[in-house]
Amino acid sequence: MGQDGNEPEEARSESLRRVAVASFIGTAIEFYDFYIYGTAAALVLNQAFFPTLDPVNATLASFSTYAVAFAARPIGSVIFGHFGDRVGRKSVLVASLLLMGLSTALVGLLPGYGTLGIWAPVLLILLRFLQGIGLGGEWGGAALLAVEHAPRKKRGLYAAFPQLGPSVGFFAATGVFWLLSSVLSDDAFRSWGWRVPFLLSFLLVGVGLFVRLRISETPVFAKVMAAQEASKVPTLDVLRRHPRELLLGAGGMVVAYGLFYTATTYCLAYATGTLGVSRNTMLGLSLVACLFLAAGTWLAATRSDGAGRRRLVLAGAGLSVVWGLVLFPLLDTEQPVLIALAIGGALFCMGVVYGPMGAYLPELFGTSVRYSGASLAYNLGGVLGGAVSPLVATRLQSAFGSSSVGWYVSAMAVVSLVCVLALPETRDRELG
Repeated sequence: MGQDGNEPEEARSESLRRVAVASFIGTAIEFYDFYIYGTAAALVLNQAFFPTLDPVNATLASFSTYAVAFAARPIGSVIFGHFGDRVGRKSVLVASLLLMGLSTALVGLLPGYGTLGIWAPVLLILLRFLQGIGLGGEWGGAALLAVEHAPRKKRGLYAAFPQLGPSVGFFAATGVFWLLSSVLSDDAFRSWGWRVPFLLSFLLVGVGLFVRLRISETPVFAKVMAAQEASKVPTLDVLRRHPRELLLGAGGMVVAYGLFYTATTYCLAYATGTLGVSRNTMLGLSLVACLFLAAGTWLAATRSDGAGRRRLVLAGAGLSVVWGLVLFPLLDTEQPVLIALAIGGALFCMGVVYGPMGAYLPELFGTSVRYSGASLAYNLGGVLGGAVSPLVATRLQSAFGSSSVGWYVSAMAVVSLVCVLALPETRDRELG
């Protein structure tokens, strides 16, 4: 029998497989869209859109446009969370995919500073803001799609699929840039080659829509709608009823974001710009490191059904405290194997924290506000950990050297460790 007691087991299994695929593919596409911007920001956007600034300030300006999306993500959580908690998970996920994909593709068509002048960076910031709005609604819906369909004792397993989206999206984004960087001259890459990954989003949106339009609404939310128990203003209800879970959940996410964007976006810019490591080498090493992220994510997410979400997140945060201190000494050797170890270790630690969060954050909130609560916690953590990390790291390195960036990473890990210590275990909670 299925979870509702009426659906045949074979049909139930097919439905769960479809949900797992839909949550994984949609999240992978949206994170691909998000990450190609980070890679472009580290490699080329400073010259294409801020050519009149000196190298350090141009890099800071490029990372600032990158950070805009993180500020927009909580807004997207409020907007999409409102409709996700009132109308349903499925329709909102389709809308978020469209907004994210089209905003990304338009970056690939945007003329640079030499053509549009000051309007080029202005429009770039607008499109990046819309990207953030779209992604702000994506993760919560994808996680809920998996968690609310899954049997109670397998929520960590099914939540692992949307949690793998960032790994695959990052691998695809880095792989496309690596391929283009390998086959094109430097001039061609900087002139038009960097636009190709953005334009591919037109195709990916079509794939994502095809998959997502074939899934059903989650049974947990369907019961809420049938009982007419939907929240009228979900965000306000989250702030009134779950402020502690919201803030501590956001704090728990800080190290995951901080590790990821320091180890990828910032380290890519630092290694190519300061250490002189070739762009192709760093992109290739980032591809290897991404495998560590996927391994950590899958291992921790699937183990969380038995060991508990909280215990594994605490383990990941503790490992991150240590790894922050060895990240840059390894990176500064300029040895490819040790650079891969540095970034791969950081991403593995991030995966151990991130994997269980796919089930942990949704389990902290009631069904009527779950989309809004989980999304807000997830994306507020992004503002604190992801938006500022490349900016702070750039300033710290220029003023105090690379070791100070490692201490900054460890400090973020301590913040997450303390926040998760204050949260309960949720593995055995009922979602209805």
